[in-house]
Amino acid sequence: MSATARRPRRPRRIALAATLCAAVALGATACGPVSDDKPEASGPFGNMTAAQILDKAVATTKGARALTVDLDTKSTDGPLKGYLSTDVQGRCAGTLTIGATGTAEVIRPAEPADKAVYLRFDEAFLKEQSKDEPADVQAAVIKQLKGRWLKTDAKDPDAKDMLDMCDLKKLMADFEQDSRGAVEGAETTVDGKKALILTLDYKGGEKDTFYVATEGKPYLLRVVTTGGDEPGTVSFSDFEKPVTAKAPAKKDVIDEKSLG
Repeated sequence: MSATARRPRRPRRIALAATLCAAVALGATACGPVSDDKPEASGPFGNMTAAQILDKAVATTKGARALTVDLDTKSTDGPLKGYLSTDVQGRCAGTLTIGATGTAEVIRPAEPADKAVYLRFDEAFLKEQSKDEPADVQAAVIKQLKGRWLKTDAKDPDAKDMLDMCDLKKLMADFEQDSRGAVEGAETTVDGKKALILTLDYKGGEKDTFYVATEGKPYLLRVVTTGGDEPGTVSFSDFEKPVTAKAPAKKDVIDEKSLG
């Protein structure tokens, strides 16, 4: 049995919408020569331009050795939600909800000797995947797999599609785009963390809003796309937090190779 999850497509152009530039009023000096030097900007990004801030946020996020991605997107292929923790050693664990219903759990241990990935599907997912089969076959599939982990090769095409969102390099590559044309927004908070809002408008009414952390490392905390054909939200958190992704107990696992 196979399950296919397509990675959500992101807008081709990713840009930042803001230069964090707190205006510094020059105080009058009592004496001394008048300087032609420009005042030094305050704030976490100093005199950086909006494009530079975005580039820095993407590079910093891409450089994280571990993080959690929380996505809720829509496309011509249907809705996709996911919550996955992953790291540069290959560990990945979380859930994916594909379509209107149906959830799959994913576990990929770090560099397993058998290169395996473990998938567990809820009943709604199993019914959707076997809906074209005869009723007795569908019932057998649900009975065999419900509540159990399916062990499959991580290089299997179906598993590979699902694991694309576990790949930090591929995930962040979607944000490595032209960062020019950004507009600065206000400061806000994202899950309790201070952030700078940056926006970018596209033709056709599509808009990207970026939230960049202003305290600590300038991670990209959230990207919200509105308008267009693929609206959605992608959030990043748990930077550098160790990922727990252990293989399930053997009694709870069924090897795909054993399926008829």
